Amino acid sequence: MPGFCRDCLADVGTQTRCPACHSPRLARHPELDTLTLAHVDCDAFYAAIEKRDDPSLADKPLIVGGGKRGVVTTACYLARTYGVRSAMPMFEAKRLCPHATVVRPDFDKYSLASRQVRKLMLDLTPQVEPLSIDEAFIDLAGTERLHGMSAAKVLARFAAQVERDIGITVSIGLSCNKFLAKIASDLDKPRGFAVLGGGEAAAFLAPKPVTLIYGVGKVTQARLAREGFRIIADLQRVEEKELVRRYGVDGQRLARLSRGLDDRTVNPERNRKSVSAETTFERDLSSFRPLEQRLWTLTEEVSKRLKQDGLSGSTVTLKLKTADFRILTRARSLEDPTQLAGKIFATGRDLLAREINGTRYRLLGIGVSALSGASAADPVDLVDRSSERRAAAERAVDRVRGRFGHKSVIKGLALDESGDL
Repeated sequence: MPGFCRDCLADVGTQTRCPACHSPRLARHPELDTLTLAHVDCDAFYAAIEKRDDPSLADKPLIVGGGKRGVVTTACYLARTYGVRSAMPMFEAKRLCPHATVVRPDFDKYSLASRQVRKLMLDLTPQVEPLSIDEAFIDLAGTERLHGMSAAKVLARFAAQVERDIGITVSIGLSCNKFLAKIASDLDKPRGFAVLGGGEAAAFLAPKPVTLIYGVGKVTQARLAREGFRIIADLQRVEEKELVRRYGVDGQRLARLSRGLDDRTVNPERNRKSVSAETTFERDLSSFRPLEQRLWTLTEEVSKRLKQDGLSGSTVTLKLKTADFRILTRARSLEDPTQLAGKIFATGRDLLAREINGTRYRLLGIGVSALSGASAADPVDLVDRSSERRAAAERAVDRVRGRFGHKSVIKGLALDESGDL
């Protein structure tokens, strides 16, 4: 069975430790030398960056999130042993792990680390499909001669480089398709390297719950359970045409994925649908001024991400969650795509003003969708030349912040967020 040391890349036989460097971190699998498609997932990404930047947190349970009424953004693996999970309300996380250290998220740091990891991937191959800030698919097919080694060894070397140069760890799932690669990347976290071959997929999947199949949420799970499909083996026992008869296109997908079949390819041009930011308040807000102030802060974050990623958008969406947890969304299309905070804020502010009627809100969000490239953003308005001056002023502020930090220039609206509740 082919195998190698994940630390020094030396080939190994039946040894339990590498004969060259004595590391116990060995990778073995019958298909190890032929598989090329992987899912790369950063381990507890935000928490890992915070621990990297503050070594005093290294051996402590850490929660990245904010406020008693906020939610957990990420928890380190130590905090997870106490039951803390992403998206859990902060009050519950603190109840489960009262001695945890809580830090507010710093998305500037996380975005920078994400770009650094992405660059290392692109140094290996252009066939990289980002899924989120901390995960991506990568296909190394046809690169063996370029790198002088198998895709598996290239990925192990990449993982070591991320750890050495960026100071965080990744887990890698290697397989023959996207579905199996993503499952594999969760099998050996953190610092994992798991291989799931096509030949073993059906047997591996059989005892797993149907929720392991992407797209099967609570509603679909309940429907499948009513018809006797609780584990993946239940789906495997039914012919594809029967599942199609029952569930249409979804039935075909369930039939194929339950057997480990997935013909999706890695798509470097995969489009993001939106860029957004939101915040949960410590206390419910109902007055315009404090909501407006927080809207500006969120808008600047969205604008910054659009500019960093070379994107613009022509639909602005406002999101509000009421004190009784009802979610309201209001959207407006712009004449031209934009990436400017001023334009996004003006639209969001107008949408917000229409919802000020005494309702108390616990959450506010702003997003931009209908995305396109930066080249389409903010064409010159030949009628309203003042808009060109405002755009130039905003970009000048961006340059100053790029040199001296975001807090070097603060708009008056963001100076006082106390406001009237």
